Amino acid sequence: MTAATGTAGLVADFRATSRESLQGVRRRLDEVSRDASSGDLVTTGDQLDAVADLLDREAVLRRTLADASTEPQAREGLVGRVFDNQVGRPVADVLKAAAKASWSKPADLVQALRVVGREALLAAAEADGRLDAVEDELFRLGRIIGGQPDLERLLGSPTADAEGKQKVLDDLLENKAEPITRRLAAQLVAHPLTHHVSTGLERLAELAADRRQRSVATVRSAVELSAEQQERLAGVLARIYGREITVHLEVDPHLLGGLVIQVGDEVIDGSAAGHLDDLDRRLG
Repeated sequence: MTAATGTAGLVADFRATSRESLQGVRRRLDEVSRDASSGDLVTTGDQLDAVADLLDREAVLRRTLADASTEPQAREGLVGRVFDNQVGRPVADVLKAAAKASWSKPADLVQALRVVGREALLAAAEADGRLDAVEDELFRLGRIIGGQPDLERLLGSPTADAEGKQKVLDDLLENKAEPITRRLAAQLVAHPLTHHVSTGLERLAELAADRRQRSVATVRSAVELSAEQQERLAGVLARIYGREITVHLEVDPHLLGGLVIQVGDEVIDGSAAGHLDDLDRRLG
């Protein structure tokens, strides 16, 4: 399992205890799904999301499973009694690992199950050889939604009609996206993991890149770059950063020319607009 850039973005408000527990649950998911088929991984992802829905509704059960004053073995036993006959073995094992772990607050347990459920769906895409396509679609969808404030507010509104939001999402995707992309987007709209749906989609794209042991470079260009140019740019960035880089391209005519490249917190501004801004600052 790689360093979880995307996961960190999805659980930005987790304290150290919950972050450490999440990593343990992720490791358990990796262990129980190592030889699983794509179909089995989809089932695992769907069931984990369904359990998270249940815990969202059942406050007593949620608090009991995250109660640090109860022995871990007792919490594990409760999971067995409640879920063993309701979910598949991999999901039951992941739930038991989550119940035995320590959480800063009960809501973190639910959030963690949603995160690992979405990781299971990304693993399904990887098993089918479609992870690259899913990563690209998630990123592009996030940018489309983020660029339309009214759409962002609608899809992120907890009071908006769920079926209406799903219809809007279906219209955006036009049935052209990968099945896993559609599944992940629908889950995220139903239960956002971040303040903005667009941000959640971009974090999931980063999580997909993590699975391929790559870092993400978000590249803004004044013009469209060819596939060959993007490949060359990825090679240059890989030499600079000493690891594989996947390029996410966004065309922005306002740049006038050149590129703006962001890798993590580092920004390289080689755009004409950036140089003009710098000149203005120097002259001012």
